[in-house]
Amino acid sequence: MSQDSGTSIWDVLEDSPAEAVTMKLRSKLMMALEQHIKARNWTQAEAARRLGVTQPRISDLKRGKIDLFALDGLVQMALAAGLTVDLQIRDAA
Repeated sequence: MSQDSGTSIWDVLEDSPAEAVTMKLRSKLMMALEQHIKARNWTQAEAARRLGVTQPRISDLKRGKIDLFALDGLVQMALAAGLTVDLQIRDAA
């Protein structure tokens, strides 16, 4: 399941291609948020305040609890963090 083959763990775990794409996007957003928080040395409380969520929510993010996060909520958190979110759409190969 390498990046070279275009297959990810989500392609294997999810029941449909649409679910796999959604999980990939959620995963990327969560990793970007976690890296952003870490790079700024924010405590969980500070990250929560800046992102407009609770501290337990940041804890869930840091622990990778992907099932607790919707795509739109992660986009809102990323924007609150000052990140730019861009979606690329192209024809399937």
